[in-house]
Amino acid sequence: MTLVAREWASAVLRQALQAHGSLFRWAEAQRSRDELRGRGVTWATILPPGPGTGADTPVVVRHTRHGGLFAPLTGDLFLLPTRAPRELSTAVRLSAGGVPTPEVIAYAVHPVGGILARSDMMTRRLPHGSDLPDAWRAACPGAARDAIIDAVATLLRALSALGAQHADLNVKNVYIAGEGAATTAYVLDVDRVRFVADGNVSARNFARFARSARKWNAERGLDLGDDALVRLATRAWVDQ
Repeated sequence: MTLVAREWASAVLRQALQAHGSLFRWAEAQRSRDELRGRGVTWATILPPGPGTGADTPVVVRHTRHGGLFAPLTGDLFLLPTRAPRELSTAVRLSAGGVPTPEVIAYAVHPVGGILARSDMMTRRLPHGSDLPDAWRAACPGAARDAIIDAVATLLRALSALGAQHADLNVKNVYIAGEGAATTAYVLDVDRVRFVADGNVSARNFARFARSARKWNAERGLDLGDDALVRLATRAWVDQ
């Protein structure tokens, strides 16, 4: 088993692994935990302070799983070293470049056989909010929805400035927190991000996001229509 963790969290997490065998099982065993639904169950809980640290840390722990067509076959098994190292390096690069995304606190990789492994990922819990579909539905038409559009436009511009192309930039992978001028859009599932040197990142990210929004409009009545997407494109400096 391999544990990669922030220095301030490493001692506590080593103890957690010794007691429970995995970060996910440790989180599942906590009395104070919330169950978050996504691609499988994710646990939100509190990481206690380690030696020399003085504060509890709200965290989210997920067991990494495949998505897509072959998910029932591949499940939670990945080729070593899994996606975890790439997610860490991508999250660090995005954060350093001003892109809001969850801070990776730790990951643990558990080999299975010779070339496969399972992994758990721990991130700092984001401020109170929700994914974009829930945030959009809860927001009243007008200023509140306009603030969400501004926040997503800011996110798209920040991704473009770094040449960060997100292969799965859908509405569920954008998390909205705050309100009014303080509304912030965070990007999730950053293991799907690639850094490229060409000039088409803005258009590709916007096209992927818009395709997802239109699908949600058609299938789930999201009411994030073309008028909102036009405003988003204009504010994100994206040609349609």
